Amino acid sequence: MFLLRSAFWLTVMFLIIAPRNHDLGKDVANASQQALEAGQKAIVAQILSGDCTSLECAGGKAALTVLAGNKLPSIGVPMQDNSNIPVPLPRPRPDRMG
Repeated sequence: MFLLRSAFWLTVMFLIIAPRNHDLGKDVANASQQALEAGQKAIVAQILSGDCTSLECAGGKAALTVLAGNKLPSIGVPMQDNSNIPVPLPRPRPDRMG
């Protein structure tokens, strides 16, 4: 009960204090995109920092360097935005339940 009351009052206070002309969804989306880009750069830098002795390793690093300039295909379109996935619908409510 304490958590429910706390969540309620925090929500009320946020609605009262929150800035009116500020798009929080846009800010969160920008922060998320920046975090993804920073993570991608960190991973690429870590992979490229190692020394290669084989041709396969050097080719992989070259391909990774090219991809680092572009968006990775897995990051370009989030799974939630893919509308080709069929969504199961709930069964209809029985007539006897009203």
